[in-house]
Amino acid sequence: MNAYLLLQISASIVPDQEIITFGEQRLTYSELLDRTGRLAETLASYGVKRGDRVGFIATSCSEMVESFFAAFQLGAVIVPINYRAKTDELSFMIQDASIKVLITEHRYAELIAPVFKESGVHKVICIGESHSIGPNYEEALEGALEPMWDFADVDDSDLAVLLYTSGTTNTPKGVMITYGQLTNYVMNHVEAADGTERGATIISVPSYHVSGATSICNSIYHGRRLILLSQFDANEWLLAVENESATHAFLVPTMLKRVMDHPGFSSTNLSSLESLSYGAAPMPFPVIRRAIDLFPSSTEFANGFGMTETTSTVSVLGPEDHKLIGTAEEIDKKIKRLSSVGKPLSNVDIMVLDNNGSPVAINEIGHVYIRTQKAMKGYWNRPDASKETLVNGWVNTHDMGWLDEDGYLFLNGRSSDMVIRGGENISPAEIENVFISHPDVADVAVIGIPSLEWGEEVMAVVVAQNVDEPPSVEDLLTYCKDRLASFKRPSSIVFSSELPRTPTGKILKRDLKERYITSDSTK
Repeated sequence: MNAYLLLQISASIVPDQEIITFGEQRLTYSELLDRTGRLAETLASYGVKRGDRVGFIATSCSEMVESFFAAFQLGAVIVPINYRAKTDELSFMIQDASIKVLITEHRYAELIAPVFKESGVHKVICIGESHSIGPNYEEALEGALEPMWDFADVDDSDLAVLLYTSGTTNTPKGVMITYGQLTNYVMNHVEAADGTERGATIISVPSYHVSGATSICNSIYHGRRLILLSQFDANEWLLAVENESATHAFLVPTMLKRVMDHPGFSSTNLSSLESLSYGAAPMPFPVIRRAIDLFPSSTEFANGFGMTETTSTVSVLGPEDHKLIGTAEEIDKKIKRLSSVGKPLSNVDIMVLDNNGSPVAINEIGHVYIRTQKAMKGYWNRPDASKETLVNGWVNTHDMGWLDEDGYLFLNGRSSDMVIRGGENISPAEIENVFISHPDVADVAVIGIPSLEWGEEVMAVVVAQNVDEPPSVEDLLTYCKDRLASFKRPSSIVFSSELPRTPTGKILKRDLKERYITSDSTK
């Protein structure tokens, strides 16, 4: 099924319903359908056809939604690209995807200009002002005398979205999501718009993240108004909830913390917020525990765990798991499970294996594998990497973790981040959880640094709650001594004003290693 129908079906049922809010801009379904058709007609005049790649480099805006569905209308592939990418990464992704037409915000045109000359891109359209590399978006739409109303026939196996991984590894990999996977995910998740009040969703995660891409499609089909924030800002997010009566939102852990830390949080009316989902990065226990206490009791929380490679969510820690009520024993179990990512969805299987590929016992740490019909088609132009991740129908998440006695999944960090000290495997996540429980620690990342004696030693990079008065190294080491085995304790602790993160909150440990591991760092 062509994903364009997610828009067309709902637009045919409730054409006058407002579906997009972006600042002062308001678009109904019929207006969105018209503008999408004009963009599709323009792209077709540039030679875009079924299977071609259409790139998109911009912050969230109404043009983002139009670009997605215009590409779908032509049976093409939308390629949302990280607008924070460095020039080399940008050049790699544009050329690797063989992008035919690129839609970009004017602010990124200068960055793209030198890449554009060598990339093979046929045309560029600039959102905002025109540029020497391409015309203004609105001018491009005006060139279409009539909107395109028909749409391409596609196979379910055809590629719909190409999402490049967030860059925690050296080379971004393009994850291939098909039309069948995308439409099945949406139509099995929500019902079509029918005029029933469905509320409003704040979209504050970028379109190049799988949760951003799927949220767009879900809301368009379901009839839940999209409140678009160009980029996440805690103050703008709070104002959007209050002024637009937002009912649903998704935040990554760092965003949630910034919202609660904002001076205006306590004075903002958040009573409309029915559902607050979080995910994309590990949620520190103190952050979610605090959120449960501070947000209105009517707000339900859910932790959704998934990967780009699984077309979003595969397990959920649901609202009931966040309600700390019941007997003392039940509450204690729920508190412990707030550190989990919940239980697998009904059509998902999860297994945890040891280094030899055998299942581990309950509560024993191993390598996490997932089986789902939503698993990616593979990595674009990377058959070897595809074979490493897609194993006999299972997705190797490259995460470490364990399942408890009731099937709740707990993650324990990336297998590639594991510190190996004297032959002992040490999970950074375990040490990070100890540090984050210290009242004077706001954030932390644990990495392995070279050691002549042990192979690797543990280093903790700490962000203090009060940067001007950080805790002493001695105090932190004493705190660890009471909570960690001797071989797991850091051999060094350094302080930083902040940790490098992707826009979705994942710590860029590669950057930390480049910063702290020098030629004389071995001992």
